[in-house]
Amino acid sequence: MNKMFDMHCHIIPDVDDGSKSLDESLAMLAEERRQGVTDIILTPHLRIGMFETPRDRVEKHFNYLRHAAREHFPEMNLYLGCEFHSNMDMTEMLRSDPRYRMIGTDFVLLEFSGAHSGEYIKERTYSLIARGYRPIIAHCERYRPVFTSIRFAGELVDMGAELQVNADTVTGRDGFSMKRFASKLMKEGLLSYVGSDAHNTRDRATHIGEARAYIERKAGESYARRLFEKNPQRIVDLSCGNKEVF
Repeated sequence: MNKMFDMHCHIIPDVDDGSKSLDESLAMLAEERRQGVTDIILTPHLRIGMFETPRDRVEKHFNYLRHAAREHFPEMNLYLGCEFHSNMDMTEMLRSDPRYRMIGTDFVLLEFSGAHSGEYIKERTYSLIARGYRPIIAHCERYRPVFTSIRFAGELVDMGAELQVNADTVTGRDGFSMKRFASKLMKEGLLSYVGSDAHNTRDRATHIGEARAYIERKAGESYARRLFEKNPQRIVDLSCGNKEVF
């Protein structure tokens, strides 16, 4: 195994509800390395009324972390993304600042609330697709319309969206029903990404290497490579590897 991505995590210090300090961020990166991760897309929250850290501050703290990481983890590649919570102005926001997107590409890690209806999820997702964006539905297992209907999940994929689940969902740390749902997504060919969604080194730590090992056992190495390497690599490739900007 030469490469492995974590494409959803909250490791940038002091920008959201994830890492609170550089030391904590470095400890999280150390755990990512122990899990076998080589490439990380860091995805701080953007949610109106809850997480509204200015993108200039996010980028500053990202660069601060990346500089420190080069000393401690020189083999790791860090990229700047965003976990963008759905709102009614999101297409204008995404157009106005590429830092709301995944490494400045057209990929958008799109988050919803547990209370959102299927109609809202579908409409907001389509609004991005219609404007040329590529939505990745963040931890799709958390949304009742998706979790309770593989058919609905398939409709989102047929529209042009991609689905991401958390590593703890795959391994069963989040419960048997969540694990079974992830297995159904894989069986139906609907899953495109697995991310750690790590926020710290305690109750929300990364277990992404464990998730990959589980998928390799259950679905084979080729399928695991698609989820943990090939699909996230497409995002990096679309960014033209512009790590110095994003």
